Amino acid sequence: MQAILLVFVSGFSIGVLGSFHCVGMCGPLALSLPINNLSSVRKFFSISLYNLGRAISYTSMGIVFGIIGQSFSFFKIQQWLSIIAGVTILLVFAINKWGNPTTNSWNRFSQSLKIKLGTYLKSEKATITYLTIGILNGFLPCGLVYLALATSLATGSILYSGLLMFAFGLGTLPVMALTMFFGKFISQNIRGKLNSMMPYFIMLVAVLLIVRGLNLGIPYVSPTHEKEKVNSCHE
Repeated sequence: MQAILLVFVSGFSIGVLGSFHCVGMCGPLALSLPINNLSSVRKFFSISLYNLGRAISYTSMGIVFGIIGQSFSFFKIQQWLSIIAGVTILLVFAINKWGNPTTNSWNRFSQSLKIKLGTYLKSEKATITYLTIGILNGFLPCGLVYLALATSLATGSILYSGLLMFAFGLGTLPVMALTMFFGKFISQNIRGKLNSMMPYFIMLVAVLLIVRGLNLGIPYVSPTHEKEKVNSCHE
């Protein structure tokens, strides 16, 4: 039970802290949804369904990555998986930050895709349609989602990975919902400043993943993995 709670809190924390990135990167799509003219009740349900749809997508991806991570745990290399995930995140971050400008083409493609999808969705929709829109949005390219998936992969468990990604989706809900309600009051400058905080958060999560895999015996942060019980076999 304690492990489940820890996984949930980890995913939720990534979602809450990373949701400020969502305001900067996913804001154009969320703000383009035709909800401003809806009644308060219908707006509430539309926004809730949209964010629930994203959580469903994240959970399904978490289950897939959990299957991959669990296969690694069968070979007793789960701690190396955590280290590899952390190092990979740092390398990708470094390439995007200091590499050739052409390496950011994927980010530009992702943002362009979100804007085009937002333009397409401007017409009024049935309330239930927002669930489908949220599911589709959840599968769009996003650095924050990749970060959460790398963390879920390191759990080495289908259950924990799916739970972490579901909690991640819930964690992004408060800020995203507020943005959709009051988006017109959030300037592009503010969204840019919030987005600039993301690199520090990425590095923190990457370092924590590396430390987690080092088997340092630090409770919750870097727990000791089970060792072979050789001594007990000879007693």
